[in-house]
Amino acid sequence: MRIPYSWLTEWVSVAWSAQELGSRLTMAGLELEALEPAAPVFSGVVVAEILAAEKHPQADKLRVCRVSTGKGEPLQIVCGAPNARAGLKSALAVLGATLPGDLTIKAAKLRGVESAGMLCSAKELGLAEASGGILELPSDAPAGEDLREYLALDDLVLELNITPNRGDAMSIIGVARDVAALSGGKLTGPAARKGQGSRPTAVLRDAFGVYVDSPSGCPKFVGRVIRGVNNKLPSPVWMRERLRRAGVRSISPVVDVTNYVMLELGQPMHAYDLAKLTGEIRVRFGRAGETITLLDGKVVEVQPDVLLITDSSGPVGIAGIMGGQRTAVGAETTDVFFEAAYFSPDTVIGRALRWGLTTDASQRFERGVDPSQQERAVERATELLLAMAGGEGGPATIQKSKEHLPARAEVTLRRKQLARLLGAAFDDARVRASLEGLQMRVEPTAEGWRVVPPPHRFDIAIEADLIEEVARIIGYQEISEADAQVPQRFGSLPSARPPEREMLQALALRGYHEAITYAFVDPQLQGRLFPELAAIALANPIASDLSVMRVSLWPGLLKAALENQHRQQDRIRLFEHGARFVATGAAAGTAGPIREVDTLAGIACGQRLPEQWGLPREMRAPVDFFDIKGDVETLLAATGARAEFTFEPQALSCLHPGRAARLLRKGEPVGWLGELHPSLVKALDFTYPPMLFELDVEAALWVERSAYREVSRFPQVRRDLAVVVDESVALSSLTERVTFTASSLLRDLRVFDVYRGPGVEAGRKSVALGLIFQDISRTLTEDAVAALMADVVADLRVSLNAKIRE
Repeated sequence: MRIPYSWLTEWVSVAWSAQELGSRLTMAGLELEALEPAAPVFSGVVVAEILAAEKHPQADKLRVCRVSTGKGEPLQIVCGAPNARAGLKSALAVLGATLPGDLTIKAAKLRGVESAGMLCSAKELGLAEASGGILELPSDAPAGEDLREYLALDDLVLELNITPNRGDAMSIIGVARDVAALSGGKLTGPAARKGQGSRPTAVLRDAFGVYVDSPSGCPKFVGRVIRGVNNKLPSPVWMRERLRRAGVRSISPVVDVTNYVMLELGQPMHAYDLAKLTGEIRVRFGRAGETITLLDGKVVEVQPDVLLITDSSGPVGIAGIMGGQRTAVGAETTDVFFEAAYFSPDTVIGRALRWGLTTDASQRFERGVDPSQQERAVERATELLLAMAGGEGGPATIQKSKEHLPARAEVTLRRKQLARLLGAAFDDARVRASLEGLQMRVEPTAEGWRVVPPPHRFDIAIEADLIEEVARIIGYQEISEADAQVPQRFGSLPSARPPEREMLQALALRGYHEAITYAFVDPQLQGRLFPELAAIALANPIASDLSVMRVSLWPGLLKAALENQHRQQDRIRLFEHGARFVATGAAAGTAGPIREVDTLAGIACGQRLPEQWGLPREMRAPVDFFDIKGDVETLLAATGARAEFTFEPQALSCLHPGRAARLLRKGEPVGWLGELHPSLVKALDFTYPPMLFELDVEAALWVERSAYREVSRFPQVRRDLAVVVDESVALSSLTERVTFTASSLLRDLRVFDVYRGPGVEAGRKSVALGLIFQDISRTLTEDAVAALMADVVADLRVSLNAKIRE
């Protein structure tokens, strides 16, 4: 929200500079994001009057103007603007003037005619993005006055970050209320300008019929007919400047007035071309298949839960969002129907996003507008329009359903609770003054106060809300620091849960970078990765490609890896620790139990190691399945129970067949790892196939409690064994059989070679094992070890069809 400092001071007396005001508002919850001047730096530009404008003798599009600055002889200025004419007051950059962009005005000769300055457009002065001619100033603008002083261009604009709960602060009056409460002042209202208030706002008897069929969605509707408006006139320069500084483009007097009132009072308004309305205005919900062409030209189909403004020919606007093109106001419009309504937030929330819209009106109605301000807004708009563009107004048409208007409930504030939560006690008078300064009705009680919030404060509902208001108005700096009255005791981390820092540090030491991605993802990408899993659809997504909750961390990591690849990163290692969301017993997009799973996932693609001259050729290859398996095993080793884990070949639709594995702990699935499916690698346009892993943190990485184990005093005995088995036999199956047969005397089992080639049958492989035996109570004899080896060999021959390679 952009707030011109000068506009704010018309509503409340401000005792602080703009910088100090910004700091105080920030401490009060309205954060100052930027403070900037109303116009870029320029100098030497004055108000001037064109006395004569004649055609240039050598150019059809140029005019030779005699321009008076009110001092000395008139100046000769050559100008190409189509609106340069005798009697016009405009902005003149005299010789030596400096304009935005470091442009210095010098004497020039244009097509043989001397020019002693430049008549400026709003664009050339940095006051507009585009302009169709030189700046037009009011006829009473004093010639010779510095333009910066005349237009108050040294004014400052505060850009405030308004939080979603403070819809009331999305206006000049809303910010002024907080300033008045902070300073102890009072609202003074807008300053009257020339022409305003000099004529009655209701002269005609004309009225336009309004009927509200859905009072729950529109408890209040105020309208007024204005006839005889000249909408071809430009809006006065003061209004164009106010709108520009607030970030709104000037369009025409009628449209500018509705925007101005919205910015000033926080009440969105709409103006209809009365000649284009038929029958009467009727507020109702949409019907199946009903469409409307909006002001931006977009044709949308409405649903039965969308509130419409209609006439006898059909919809003319979507309530609280945008008007329709059919009844739009244009330059030829002479008769206008003003609308100022209260639409309940529930009727507007989420509707605009269905069509990818975000409008100033929808932002305000979704948060809640003051239900008591509609009559005031219409009166203010009428007053401004009559002064700017002439015309006469009719009586206000008011449709109101009192039982559907929101009523602010009484909230109790206890003195004891206020002191407990803030850690400080304040005088009753100070607390009451803070709340009354925010226009709340306060009644003292024995234990504190009974408070009724004003109609514009939708965010005040419970006692904690009032305590927050007291704190921010009195000032957080008034709450002194104090030691806690009881010692703070922090619970210990469960010994079975791995410390997150250590878990993430292990991956960082292996070259990974932490990523943070959205918990909602693209439904198309997630559907291609996990077609068998139900996706949880969002009711109000921020974008169409972020409309479902993630069932895995892989969609976000894949998109992040692609972004890095597009930026010429040839070695990518990313991991993320976050939640994934699994629908249990529910179909996609339907309500049902949702399980949130703490998950650790990673992606690796590109070269195995960073490029450098000393790497052997095999280390320059792209990362493969075994590289990422090694990364996962590093995490598993930290559990202290490596023997509990096994990797089993299994298929997953998004992973490469034959290059995917299911991670099991004590036989229970706790994760996946593997290479992305070739079809997805091609579809997503990866240069190298990504390797992925995903672990259930609680199930996979819980730490085995350390226990004392006696260290044997007796020597170890090693025996090596080369076993020939089928290619289909997994190493885990081989080691499982050896460990089971060797019983408790096997201290370690190592794989030190795998061979395929001459001497080994096709379709088989030779695996070399190192078996290390040790007893806790005696030295193992040669006969005992030989017996153990014989048992191992016999079991492998029976269970795995193994042969011993001599």
